[in-house]
Amino acid sequence: MNILGLIPARGGSKGIPHKNVAQIAGRPLLAWTAEAALNSKRLTRVVLSTDDEEIAEVGLSLGLEVPFLRPEELARDDSPVIVAIKQALFMLEPSGYWPDAVMLLQPTSPLRRASHIDEAAEILETTGADTVVSLVAVPHQFNPLSVMTITDGRVAPWSSGEMITRRQDKPVVYARNGPAILLTQTHVINEQNRLYGDDCRPLLMSANESLDIDNPEDLEMFNLIAGAASGAKESGHRNWIDGANRTAAADKPIAFHSSPRNRRRF
Repeated sequence: MNILGLIPARGGSKGIPHKNVAQIAGRPLLAWTAEAALNSKRLTRVVLSTDDEEIAEVGLSLGLEVPFLRPEELARDDSPVIVAIKQALFMLEPSGYWPDAVMLLQPTSPLRRASHIDEAAEILETTGADTVVSLVAVPHQFNPLSVMTITDGRVAPWSSGEMITRRQDKPVVYARNGPAILLTQTHVINEQNRLYGDDCRPLLMSANESLDIDNPEDLEMFNLIAGAASGAKESGHRNWIDGANRTAAADKPIAFHSSPRNRRRF
């Protein structure tokens, strides 16, 4: 199956300026997603979609393809990501490349690994689904049955019916974890103008793997995680990120090189 890995990384983030290239443990944030994607056995190409020349240069240095720059009008705060995906498909089509599916890999999910990417591809191919999306179990205290409202100073359950207080009695529900992975058949994107097809399958990830960097506090948390992992590696000790949440580099070593597909073209 021909799968395009597409990494969207616009330059105009307001919450964390230039967050996609923010330095974390001596590396740009983008590096973790680039490693995971390039270490995947299932992605046929890995393309960076950005409107920013600095981010493009960083992407090239990490071994990503940057065959075009995204127009500014497609990289605003209110620009739907599906428009960026369709623009990438349009830019790649003249070269004869048209993937069967597109996997969106946001740099703000740095703990997603190559093994997650390959597992999502396997699910899509073996089931024939329209979409595979990564999910994480919602903690019981944030379960819809635990959610409360405050009206005129009074607390009331958000959901109707009898209040369930025991954790064991609450149904397990899931939330998109970014999502860290969103894999969709190209015909659903191009013909139906949708990111989620009717047949959507889950890729379950743990809470530790599901860090979604959305604000400065999230970035600082990842800085602590990455710094601890780097220190443990130097000292020869393992820690939690080396196990359940090891980076893609632990899945398979990668050597960046200047192949024709990676040369500057923007």
